[in-house]
Order: sequence, then C-alpha cells, then structure tokens
Amino acid sequence: MVIEDEYIRLIFGLKLKQIRTDKKLSLFGLAKLTGLSKSYLNEIEKGKKYPKPDKIVLLAEHLEVPYDHFVSLKLDKNLAPVGEILQSKILKEIPLDLFGIKENVLIDIVANAPAKVNAFISTIIKIAQNYNLTRESFFLASLRSYQEAHNNYFEDIEADAERFAKSYQIDTTKKITSSELEEILIEEFGYTINEDELSKHKNLDELRNIFIPKKKILLIDKDISEAQKTFIYAKEIAYNFLNIEDRLYTFPWIKFESFDQVLHNFIASYFAGALIIPRTIITQKLTDLFAEKTWNSLHLHKIIKQFNCSQETFYQRLTNILPKYFNIKNLFFLRFTHNQNSENFRLSKELHITQQQAPHANRNHEHYCRRWISIKTIEDFKKSSKKRATFGIQISSYENENNEYLVLSSATSDPFKKDIQRSVSIGMLLSNHLKKKLQFLKEDTFTKRTVGVTCETCSVKNCTERAAKPTKLEKKNRHKEIANTVDEIIASYH
Repeated sequence: MVIEDEYIRLIFGLKLKQIRTDKKLSLFGLAKLTGLSKSYLNEIEKGKKYPKPDKIVLLAEHLEVPYDHFVSLKLDKNLAPVGEILQSKILKEIPLDLFGIKENVLIDIVANAPAKVNAFISTIIKIAQNYNLTRESFFLASLRSYQEAHNNYFEDIEADAERFAKSYQIDTTKKITSSELEEILIEEFGYTINEDELSKHKNLDELRNIFIPKKKILLIDKDISEAQKTFIYAKEIAYNFLNIEDRLYTFPWIKFESFDQVLHNFIASYFAGALIIPRTIITQKLTDLFAEKTWNSLHLHKIIKQFNCSQETFYQRLTNILPKYFNIKNLFFLRFTHNQNSENFRLSKELHITQQQAPHANRNHEHYCRRWISIKTIEDFKKSSKKRATFGIQISSYENENNEYLVLSSATSDPFKKDIQRSVSIGMLLSNHLKKKLQFLKEDTFTKRTVGVTCETCSVKNCTERAAKPTKLEKKNRHKEIANTVDEIIASYH
C-alpha cells in the first residue's frame, strides 16, 4: 500500500502534540527547550511539515521519547481512532472546503478527544448504514446543505450567466431556443451533435444525453422536448464558458467520481436556469403577479409559458429568486414521483430554505400524507388525459403545529421514465410578511387542509385519504401512558 506523504505528516504531528501536551508543555515551552522556532513546531503539529532526521533526534532527546516511536506510523490507543479515520479517507469524501472548514482544523478537534469523537463518528456511520445512506445520498445531502446555507442564491453564477448572454448577444427578453444555443456549442466550442446514437441502445432509454469529451461529441435523445434540449445545451455551455473540466457526462447522471463533479453539475444546472429564466425578467413578472388583488392561476401559467423551461426548472428557479428579491425565505421545494402501478409516493428531491419544513425524505417506508397538494396533483393528472400538466394550490395546516404553508404544485409524466408521474411543489410559510407581499392572499382565497406528515404518525380523525393506520403514533401514545402510570405508582409510595 502506498502511504501518502500527507498522512505521514499528520500522524507525526498528532504524536508530537500528544507528547507535548502530556508533558504539559506549551508550544513556546517546547520551542525554548529544543531551540526550534514556535512557528516551525506549530506547522509540524498541524501536519504541514515533516522534520528532518536531525530535528526528530532533537525532539526525541528533549521529550525523552524513543526515535523509533516518533517515526513509526503506529498510534497508541488514544490516537488509534484518528488514524482509522485518516486511513479510511472519509475526510477526503466530506466536502469540507464547501463549508469553510479546513481539514487540519477538524483533525485537531478529533485529536483533542479522539475516543469521544470516534464514538460520535461511528454512531453517525451506523445510523447512515441503518437508513441505507449511500455515498450518493451523502453527497447530495452535503450539496443541499450548501444550497440552504446560501438561501440557494449564488450571485457569481447569476453574473456569469448574464456575462455569457451579453458576450454572445443572446436576447434574454425573448424566449431562448435550443437552436441558438446549439449554434454556439458547434461554432464556438467545437461540438458535434448526434441525435441518432442513443436510440440504438434500448437499455439507455432513461438517458437524455451523453457527452464524449475526447471528441466533443454530444449524444442527445432526439425525442426530448424543446425545453429539455435547451436546458441540456445551456448546461454544456456552462461547462465550457466556466472552464469546468471535472464534470459528469450524462443527464440524468448515473455515476460520479468525486463530490466536485456533483457540485459542478449543480453549478452548470444553476447557470442554465439563470440563463433560461433571467433574474431581472422573472423578478419583474413576479412583482406584477404579487401586486394583483385577486388570484388567477392563468396568470402564473402565462408567466411559465414565457420561458422555454419545464415546470421543475421554473419552480426551482423560484427558490433562487424568492429569498433574494422578495425576502421570502421560509420555503421548501419538493419533487414527488409515483409509479402508476404502485400505491407508493417517493420524495425524490427536496430543498428547505431557513427552516426544516416537513416533509423530508422518508427512509422508514411510511406512507406520506395523501392530503398534500403535491400528491393530489399527481392523482388529478392520472385521471386526466395525461398530456397537459395539472396544477393545484392550497394552504396546508400541519396538525399539532402552528405552521401553515401556501403550496403551489404541478404534475406531469416523468420525462425520463415510463409509467412514472411526478409533481413539483413550492411551499411558502404563511406569515404577515408573505401576506403583505402577495396582495391576492386573503383569508379565504385558497382551500385550507389539515395535513400530517405520514399516515403512521398522524392523529387526524376520520381521514378518508388515510393509506395506513397510525401505528407509530399509537405506539408512542402507549409508551407515554405506561410512563405516566409508572410515575403515578412511584409517587404513591412517597
């Protein structure tokens, strides 16, 4: 096994720090004792430098530690968990830089209480295993946290999209088409577009494109919609215009080599949304919509139609614009999928800005509340001609909570999978601020429904939409009754 230099430096630094602190020496004290500079010793302990043999001899003599112990990669019992973490490469998998965390800082925290931190990390890993948390879902959760930390608005990517439009004379006041983006890919970036190859492979029917980097060939499904093609082309432009090389090569993506590829996919997708739905235009149109005194769903539909985008792209774009330009930050985005031959609904994508609103991805195989508009729009779509999207809007009032959300939802066939329907929804916390922003939002403007999270945890009585008994709630109540009875018995003997 090839041992990385970085790992060797870190192990030596951890050992030195442990020996120094065991002997109750400060860095200043060790520097005075050995004649080595404090800054040099600090860099050794942080794993930035590895001392030459004569310096190791000096440290060993003054700290009264065998030379062989210093240079050995074997760690004592207290530091062994740290070594396991370093060797497991888990710190390389976690996108620390994304959250402004330095790897050495985290290692320092671990080193100060290795047994406790190791126990904590082991617990997290076991929980992840029990909930089938894959490497993919871990990276996606990290990305989602990154988006939420920035209220899902990235000024630099917005500016990049506008810079591209100006540089290539794209008229963003008009609906952007795939043909004008295709011309740029071919003429400016040397692409070859092939619409025939994918149809020759039946097992690739869920893929919409494959990019072959060596030849700069983009294989694209000839049957996709104009909006899908435009989005794919816009992503390809992002990779080239932003000089992103470490990237994914398929859409939808099927594998990745690193977190950077997942992050770069997000950046390219954000760029595409910002280009297709420019912030200045969508902000003005939403301002006009929110100023209307009465609600008319056709006005929202007309806004969506003015952009060459899918329902999902538009709803996701709202999660960028609403927090930044309307200060509507307590919101969530959900995407549900449903196989028409199944009774189950799966939450396949979620984003929560500011608050962690219910629901979240359900890994306990419980049944999501059928009262949600997200699920109702899918049911309505199944009953329709299945050619046009179905829309819905309601106020969801969560049982046993004070929170209520105005939720907009639309459902269509899944463009990538057969016999699958999906809905996308955006929910906004009902507040005085929201009511001031949305002039049409009155007390009786929209239907209000009491909703739960899952049927198994829901206490709503006489629910005709219930898909399962409230087994989790009943178990919780039984345990509560038992605890109360035990308390009463104990109190009676006082």
